[in-house]
Amino acid sequence: MSDEASSFDAAEGADAGVADTVRDEAEIEAARKLFAGPISFLKSAPSLQFLPDASVPEVAFAGRSNVGKSSLLNALTGRKALARTSVTPGRTQELNFFDVGDPLAFRLVDMPGYGFAKAPKDVVKKWRFLVNDFLRGRQALKRALVLIDARHGIKDVDREILEMLDKAAVSYRMVLTKADKIKASELAEVTERTIAEARKRPAAHPEIIATSSEKGMGIAELRAAVIEAIG
Repeated sequence: MSDEASSFDAAEGADAGVADTVRDEAEIEAARKLFAGPISFLKSAPSLQFLPDASVPEVAFAGRSNVGKSSLLNALTGRKALARTSVTPGRTQELNFFDVGDPLAFRLVDMPGYGFAKAPKDVVKKWRFLVNDFLRGRQALKRALVLIDARHGIKDVDREILEMLDKAAVSYRMVLTKADKIKASELAEVTERTIAEARKRPAAHPEIIATSSEKGMGIAELRAAVIEAIG
C-alpha cells in the first residue's frame, strides 16, 4: 500500500471517529432534552389485567431489591422522588409505569425487585409470575435494563432473571449500579466479568454501562441507551 493510500485510510478513519463522537454527543443531548421534559407516574399494575394500553414503546428496569433501582430511576429522570425509595428492600411489589414526553414518547417500567425481599413466599411467587407473564407477553417492551450492584457483580439470583429474559427473547442490557462505591481497578474487573457474561447470552446487549446515582456517573449514557432502545 502506498504512503498516500495509507494517509487516506488514516484520515478516513479519523473522520469516522469524529463522526461517531459527534453522533454520540448528539444522541446524549437529544436524550437529555427528552428526559428534561414532562415525566409523570401513570399507574401501578398488580396483575396483567391492569396494564396500560401498549400504545408506545416501553423500557423496563429490573434488579435485586437492594440494587438501587429507584435511586437510578430518579437520577435518570432528574426527579428526586419519581420512583419511591425505601430502606426496606422489596417495597415495590407491582409494575409501575411512567409516561415520558408530551406528546407521549415512551414509558419506563419499574419492575418488582427480586431476591432478599422481606416478603412472604406466596407474595414473592406472585411477583415472579407477574414479571414472567409481563416479559413473555408485552409486545411494546423494547428492552429491559438489568441492574447489577457493582460491589458484588452478577449473583445467581441475577442469573435467574437473565435466564427468564433469554427464554422470553426480550432484549436486555446490564447496567452496573453504585460504581462509585468501589475502586477503579475493581470496577474494571467487574465490568469485564459482566461483559463476559453478556457474551454468553443470546438476548443480552454486548455493552455495559457503569453508573452512580449519587455522582451522576453514566447517567447521560444511560439516557441515550434508553432512547436507542426504543428506536
